Amino acid sequence: MNLNKAWHLKNKMPKNPTIEQRIKWHQEHAKNCSCRGIPEKLLAEMRKRGIVK
Repeated sequence: MNLNKAWHLKNKMPKNPTIEQRIKWHQEHAKNCSCRGIPEKLLAEMRKRGIVK
């Protein structure tokens, strides 16, 4: 589990994010930091939308 502190400091999750904002943030997070995975509930929504398999 590697935290990319610099990325986290520059890329805060918006307050009260929409589902689209959450998806976008988590996609960028996965590319830049490996401190944790995408929450299962959000992954399910992304699969439903055809964003991930």
